Amino acid sequence: MCDYSAMHTVIVNDSIQHGYRYALMAHEGKECDPEFQPDLTPKQMLALGVFGGRYLNDCTKEFPADWFTKAKLSDGAYDKSLNYFGVKASQSLAVWQAKGWIYKDDPRGWFQWYCRYYMGRRIPDEDARQIKRWKMIRRHIAQIKKHCLPGDETCRPIQRQALLHWAYDSRTI
Repeated sequence: MCDYSAMHTVIVNDSIQHGYRYALMAHEGKECDPEFQPDLTPKQMLALGVFGGRYLNDCTKEFPADWFTKAKLSDGAYDKSLNYFGVKASQSLAVWQAKGWIYKDDPRGWFQWYCRYYMGRRIPDEDARQIKRWKMIRRHIAQIKKHCLPGDETCRPIQRQALLHWAYDSRTI
């Protein structure tokens, strides 16, 4: 096994974090926990339309430029029309903070953790916590399967959009 700790250090300077540093310990998209098998990469999620285009629009320099070539980003405010299903399916950052779901190093929440994990950052305890949260979202897949005809993207669009936000490809259900 190679030691990738010296491979690359990312320094973050955006509107929320200044001077935050992390080391990439794995190759991009590789060496992931075997229990964490998302359907979509961050690049695919951004191209499909997630979080009203608002999530990463001020921190594009942190991630590979090709993630943003087809990304649907807003010029400012949350724009539900940029979401794949055209609906709002997320809570505000303030709600996430109030519920204690935000990890100090990822002040934007789960998707920021996923982007950094996908890039190769590893924080074992936080990775385990976020993967556990990701697995719990699967309950929405069962509800779509129970109440919708296969492939009917008009059925339960809010649940389908929420699943996209968690890297589950709800278009295939």
